[in-house]
Amino acid sequence: MLRHRNEFPVEGHLPAFDGATAWLNAAPLTPERLRGRVVLVSFGTYTCINWLRSLPYVRSWADKYARHALAVVGVQTPEFEFEGNRQNVGRAIKEMDVRYPVAVDNDYAVWRAFDNHYWPALYFVDAEARIRHHHFGEGEYEESEMVLQMLLREAGAEVDQGLVRLAPDGVEAAADWASLGSPESYLGYQRAVGFTSPGGVVPDERVAYSAPAQLRPNQWALVGQWRIGPVPALLDEPGGSISYQFHARDLHLVMGPPTGRPPVRFRVRLNGQPPGRARGVDVDEQGNGTADYQRMYQLVRQPPPIGDRLFQIDFLDPGVEAFAFTFG
Repeated sequence: MLRHRNEFPVEGHLPAFDGATAWLNAAPLTPERLRGRVVLVSFGTYTCINWLRSLPYVRSWADKYARHALAVVGVQTPEFEFEGNRQNVGRAIKEMDVRYPVAVDNDYAVWRAFDNHYWPALYFVDAEARIRHHHFGEGEYEESEMVLQMLLREAGAEVDQGLVRLAPDGVEAAADWASLGSPESYLGYQRAVGFTSPGGVVPDERVAYSAPAQLRPNQWALVGQWRIGPVPALLDEPGGSISYQFHARDLHLVMGPPTGRPPVRFRVRLNGQPPGRARGVDVDEQGNGTADYQRMYQLVRQPPPIGDRLFQIDFLDPGVEAFAFTFG
């Protein structure tokens, strides 16, 4: 149940967006231009699965309350360096049907101005440019929409109490939390855990890696000539692969060729077989797919029952950089 309006004290005032390095879908916005409107500021980055699963709600609120003068402002603050590339960001925002203004925050200036620490993060600003509420992470969508309605009514808008009803699909579908048994896993040596190729990581050198005879739950391995850097692992010849023993409905991999490099074809296997009905949106039933730029690719969506599975992705072309596995 939504708290009484008096329980939403002022948390601060809307900072300026002066540090944004670029804007998409709008000219640069300022607190002065936004004054008199209720503002929802949404922090995210385009490969973050948690932000992607919250996106359909933010997108729907932007559409539903536009006539009541709600202003939704996205802030794209990159986790990985490639997420600061204007071409990548522009393409991703278009593919995700984000039509509201987006501040590209490559220098983390807007992030610091809000003292933000999370993807996703929502800040609810009233018509007097005062921050009245925030929410970090996924979930609580009904309460968030009710806060927006309260602030719009405070500003004089006539808003009915109906809430959006969504059934997101694809990568935007809510996680199957009950079956989620695998954590986010990074492939670069700065944050890698669970890596079990014999001999371990050799940082920043091109090395021929192999897989152990068996992977235990949440272990992964490389095969082929890989260079493991602090953030991505780079495969610069065809024929390499990654294996991961996981337990989740969905498996995603943040990967792709660097900007200006040709697409990379790949093939996915589950327990040694084509995924069939367990394919993700970015592969066909035979497990074939192509990575044409750096983003999050959904490679597996299992139908019930969800169990332990051995995932393998074989790269048919050179030039892929692999960053992180996420699950849902």
